[in-house]
Amino acid sequence: QVQLLESGGGLVQAGGSLTLSCAASGSIRGINSMGWYRQASGKQRELVAAITSGGTTNYGDSVKGRFTISGNFAENTVLLQMNTLKPEDTAVYYCNADLRVSYGTLWYRDDYWGQGTQVTVSS
Repeated sequence: QVQLLESGGGLVQAGGSLTLSCAASGSIRGINSMGWYRQASGKQRELVAAITSGGTTNYGDSVKGRFTISGNFAENTVLLQMNTLKPEDTAVYYCNADLRVSYGTLWYRDDYWGQGTQVTVSS
């Protein structure tokens, strides 16, 4: 069974910084990509940032230049450094992982989500 454990959320003033961490555990054979999505109250879930095993990154337009994603796929972890936070960054942030999972001598590919961590930015 695969689990994603998130940490690092909290309350911060506008202009401040936070770092979110996500660690994947279980019968992981390999990682295709990991990333972060967020969902604000009353809004749809949206991409914040993602990184592939090859190091390619992708950011949502609203966070470009402020957030940085990094991955250590040898340790099944991904970090999201969030700087110059704004009140509109307030949301529940979810870790996502596209994984290759071992199943006996076989493996399969599947998509996993963490439970979410709250980030609140006060004005």
